[in-house]
Amino acid sequence: MGFEDDERCGWSALAMAEAVAAGRVSSVELTEAHLRRIEARNDAVGVVVTLDAGRALADAAALDAERASGRRRGAFHGVPMTVKDSFQTVGMRTTSGAPEYATFVPDRDADVVARMRAAGAVIVGKTNLPIFAGDVQSFNELFGTSSNPWDPARSVGGSSGGSAGALACGFTPLEIGSDIAGSIRNPAGMCGVVGHKPSFGVVSGRGQIPGPPGTLTEADLAVVGPMARTVADAAAMLEVLAGPNDWLAPAWQLRLPPARAHDPERLRIALWSDDPACPVDHHVRAAVEGVGAALEAAGARVDATARPEGVNFERSVDTFWRLLGGALAGTWTPAEIEQHADRVTAGERVEGELGVVHSEQRHRAWLSANERRLQLRSRWRRFFEDWDVVIAPISPTVAIPHDHSYPLTSRTLTVNDSVRPYTDQMAWMGLFGVVYLPATAVPVAIHPDGLPIGVQVVGPFLEDRTTLAAAAVVESLTGGFRWPPGWDPRDAKGTAR
Repeated sequence: MGFEDDERCGWSALAMAEAVAAGRVSSVELTEAHLRRIEARNDAVGVVVTLDAGRALADAAALDAERASGRRRGAFHGVPMTVKDSFQTVGMRTTSGAPEYATFVPDRDADVVARMRAAGAVIVGKTNLPIFAGDVQSFNELFGTSSNPWDPARSVGGSSGGSAGALACGFTPLEIGSDIAGSIRNPAGMCGVVGHKPSFGVVSGRGQIPGPPGTLTEADLAVVGPMARTVADAAAMLEVLAGPNDWLAPAWQLRLPPARAHDPERLRIALWSDDPACPVDHHVRAAVEGVGAALEAAGARVDATARPEGVNFERSVDTFWRLLGGALAGTWTPAEIEQHADRVTAGERVEGELGVVHSEQRHRAWLSANERRLQLRSRWRRFFEDWDVVIAPISPTVAIPHDHSYPLTSRTLTVNDSVRPYTDQMAWMGLFGVVYLPATAVPVAIHPDGLPIGVQVVGPFLEDRTTLAAAAVVESLTGGFRWPPGWDPRDAKGTAR
């Protein structure tokens, strides 16, 4: 077995923390194992873009000394991890994939990075993303393209694509992702890992680029959340990340409600496996329905027709696009936005990057969309009086081939031999993101093309523990994470599990 095949790189984060606490392995040994694996195998996928081995090993040694003296910082004491390159890391380059930040070294951590360090995590490096986290593929001119370990011709997704890819490759047991239009859930699904999009406002997003370093605004719809290979790791990580930022901490506390159920017999599940407004690949739909059948066989109450009264897929997603346009309007200068407005007035379609559609809207139009959002939130709240979670596709397809054509809005997607808009990849995630709901992405099956299929488990606002608990049930019934062929660190020959 070569160094890069160290089986400890395949342990869960909680197993690593337990082993460190018990003295069966040191943090230095775990950190060295992950660094060796990254150095040996990252060139094949390009998901890790920055390493700071010296500091990581020094931090790990300090944590080992603390453990020897009887001190334990938190749930992840001694566990190495990587971080998406949009989150500022003190003393370690943070670029967000942008040339203008190629040499930027922050003097403070993003809030979530600071919380992971306080819980004992060792930050070893940074992972790739699209420039300014603005795509559902991960490529930029600084670091190139990240490829999917399941099939290098395919994308790892985005924008937390390097994060998901690093997890699937055994380069890290934990990652921090961000999600405004599906950037945690999309890559989790494409790489076959777990990702949790928290309820809006539960986790601080301060210290992420964009905006520029020092920005205090936290964008509408945007959340930050845990990514891992197991639901248990993601759930434990959320407990570390969740809580008020320093503006609110003097007066506010966060007490998330307990999970409604941990056993399938007590779960009430609505299944939303397809919709004419955004058709889903037949095999993806079958996988979602297979999850429903497995849950029903395990004793859950499952209904494939239950929907919130008055909630329509197409209108909900239209509201999402309008609010996303407002949230991302800072991408363009005032003069460019006026040009967008002139073109819309002339009946033209504005093409460009994510969020360009509706970037020209006036504040009055945004207020109208926000009121529609609030009406939708009220309907979902009533729906969750009778149902615990919704299980739905993450995206219409599995991992897509690399496509870096410009502009983003001109790209297309093939679903069941039909050409669909590229932005359909975000529609199923926008359906729930627009109303601030928590959603846990969990892998459930393998597509006939040999690529992972995931589902999202969506629950009531602020009931993140319910979606995580239900996702753990799904994980137990379907087998959860599988290693991509050739990447299992427990097998010197690299045979898939």
